[in-house]
Amino acid sequence: MTIAAAGVLAVVVAACGSSGSTANSSGPAGGNANRALVMESSPETSITDAFNPYATTQAAYGMGATGLIYEPLVEFNLASTTVQYPWLATGYKWSNGGKKITFTIRQGVKWNDGTPFTPADVAFTFTLMKKNPAINLNGLTISSVSASGDTVTLTFPTPQYTNLQYIAGTGIVPKAIWSKAGNPATFTDPKPVGTGPYELGTFTSQGYTLVKNPHYWQPSKVKVAKVYFPVYTSNTGALSALFSGQIDWTGNYIPGLQKNFVAKDPAHHHYWEAANGDESLEPNLTKWPLSDLAVRKAVSLAVDRTVLGREGEAGLETPVVNATGLTLPAYKAWSGPVANMTISPHANAAAAQNVLKAAGYTKGSDGYFQKGGKPVAFTIISPSAYTDMAEVDSIAAQELRAAGIHATFQGLSVNAWTQDVADGNFQLTEHWSNGGITPFALYNGWLNSALAGKSATGDYERLKSPALNAQLAKVAGAATVAQQAKLLVPLEKYVAANLPVIPLETAAEWFEYNSQNFVGWPTQSNPYESGQPSGTNNGAGSGTDLVVILHLRPAG
Repeated sequence: MTIAAAGVLAVVVAACGSSGSTANSSGPAGGNANRALVMESSPETSITDAFNPYATTQAAYGMGATGLIYEPLVEFNLASTTVQYPWLATGYKWSNGGKKITFTIRQGVKWNDGTPFTPADVAFTFTLMKKNPAINLNGLTISSVSASGDTVTLTFPTPQYTNLQYIAGTGIVPKAIWSKAGNPATFTDPKPVGTGPYELGTFTSQGYTLVKNPHYWQPSKVKVAKVYFPVYTSNTGALSALFSGQIDWTGNYIPGLQKNFVAKDPAHHHYWEAANGDESLEPNLTKWPLSDLAVRKAVSLAVDRTVLGREGEAGLETPVVNATGLTLPAYKAWSGPVANMTISPHANAAAAQNVLKAAGYTKGSDGYFQKGGKPVAFTIISPSAYTDMAEVDSIAAQELRAAGIHATFQGLSVNAWTQDVADGNFQLTEHWSNGGITPFALYNGWLNSALAGKSATGDYERLKSPALNAQLAKVAGAATVAQQAKLLVPLEKYVAANLPVIPLETAAEWFEYNSQNFVGWPTQSNPYESGQPSGTNNGAGSGTDLVVILHLRPAG
């Protein structure tokens, strides 16, 4: 892995500019040096004064605020996945075959209330997580936690090399406060005390402001005076504010991005949608006809990944052309053994029909394939509110019908869709994959049958393979990229040959920004981080927004 020193964050130089934003009316008057950066990543119908970094239902979690208050031991670059930034830990060391990890904890750090941050806080955080499954958001199986001097050691029953992101990305909380907080899953945390560069300033029902933490351990890096999180109750309101220059930083799927945003001010309006996972069609393998491999092969051949990405995702997500589902370039370092396993990004309806014919399917009088009197018919579901997914799935259904497969699309509410997917109450759905710093996250989310319990958190297709589970465990125990790449091959070949999921397009790290007021943003040519303004990418309570904001400075 490449370790980048936290104290040498590069800054991109850009032109000066002035502001026309009205969202800073709650901040102090003055030039860019004193203005608030306006950040939006999740429309909310209402907000409460609550900043628990482990409560995923709290508004602040989705809005990205917790990632600027609570810091992890290590920050990870989801755009350049082999790059890490040491943070509250200055280093770490694996031992016992990946079953033990020891962190060296940074000295001289303070909480934003001025009290010292210590290794005891780190040990407390992981012990709290071990005792309370509800805040163990990544399902870590921790055997023991201990502190000695300036180190903290965690042990596990199995090797955890590929879970480094979820271990070291955990947001650390102060023992003095959280030991008295009661149930950590329901603690509202209205006055958050963290080590991050910002602390809570003002809070209203219309939005809240984070201001500089006067005790921050990297004071010279904090060039943005304030961060304002306005409340937008819908995507429509958020997009209107972005287009009119009231938002500096956002992360949404935006239809007509070039026309409606970039073209309005090409000198300052920019985007970069880095890929760190897949969007796939995920079949329920317990239900016919998608339980039949021939049908899944026909579906994969009949959909046009280029059209789906261009029309459904406005060209912002590109076709996945590796048959294994491996996302490139995010996982290029692991791609060598399967680089030649490519698939066409275009549809081939004739080939799809030939696959079905060879498997004994025939066309009925209605023009659709059938077998044993049963039609090859199914419904694709996804949330209507996720307009890009809904468009992709609607187009896919049309393409499948053109190949003689009777597919229909049904849009659901987000809650209904989430519940149906978790319960297995579907035939075919589109879903994003897990992202992360290694491809293990991708395949573990797809293939690990332990995730497909009564309320599934992965393996939504309900695949049950002890052999694949065992292979996943082998990958988790591989310490190097080369070892992981070799051990991933059986999993990759299984996906390519058996299509338990049908990869379509890359999953974007949505990121749009206005550089008129602040400069230093990550770009494709300077991918120091993905840019998605979420507080949840690295683990509970931490996120990529922390790395980005310490690169930013006022324009001019």
